[in-house]
Amino acid sequence: MKTILAFVGGGDRDQVILQTALAAAIPLAAHLDFLHLHVPATQAARYSNTEFASGAALRNAFQRLGTDAHAFSELAAENVREFCASAKIAMCDAPANVQAVTASFREEQSNALERLTFHARHSDLIVMGRARQKQGLAPDTLEHLVLNCGRPILVAASAAPQALTDTIMVCWKESSNAARAVTAATPLLAKAKRVVFVSVAEQDDGVTDALDDLARQFAWNGVAAEVRVVPASRRGIPVALSATAEECSADLVVMGAYGRSRAREFIFGSCTEAFLGGSDRPMLLMH
Repeated sequence: MKTILAFVGGGDRDQVILQTALAAAIPLAAHLDFLHLHVPATQAARYSNTEFASGAALRNAFQRLGTDAHAFSELAAENVREFCASAKIAMCDAPANVQAVTASFREEQSNALERLTFHARHSDLIVMGRARQKQGLAPDTLEHLVLNCGRPILVAASAAPQALTDTIMVCWKESSNAARAVTAATPLLAKAKRVVFVSVAEQDDGVTDALDDLARQFAWNGVAAEVRVVPASRRGIPVALSATAEECSADLVVMGAYGRSRAREFIFGSCTEAFLGGSDRPMLLMH
């Protein structure tokens, strides 16, 4: 895990995203590829309140969106420059063969979501904020990336973390997406001071044996792990996991994302989205 793509929008959430990306990069000596998408007014209008505007009002709305897009671009570049200077991170166009964090900045001018997905697929890890997008992208951009880029997504919390590898909590169930999440997170797990594998016991399904076996597998790689089986809560699995993350003081939570079909999640709700809404901690998601 040597290339980390961090999406910066040019807004008030940039500092948290920048710091979260750095917290992931430090233990890995990774390269930070900061990306900003300049969303044209014609694209941003799809997700703004312009559907009922016409005539002069519509022209003014497009002009405002264009002005905002330029302001977002300038602020994103400025935020990255100032952050790298403050953190003493060397800026370079390509990853250098040094054991230190380096960084680069790029801006895409068109086909915003397509280009974001492209760069995500070519990175080892993607860092984004969890709030709905305000800079002209589709509100469900985070969900789109989780489902379509094939790479792990590190979702920032509301506050900047000091570290991500003091305590990592892994949410486990016998599913392919949980297994992929563990595999994706292994470089960070190998650097962690404390790893806790957690599973919610919905029934007597041998979950303790599964966690013990998982811990043994990681012990072969020099990673000592604790295991916890959490009783099912009437308030649901996300609440039980959120409470456990609080008890563990987890710096990072790892979990498989969107395990059920999208149709079933539309009807019954998504555990992933419920956890995102109920736990304000950095999360590494993998579909």
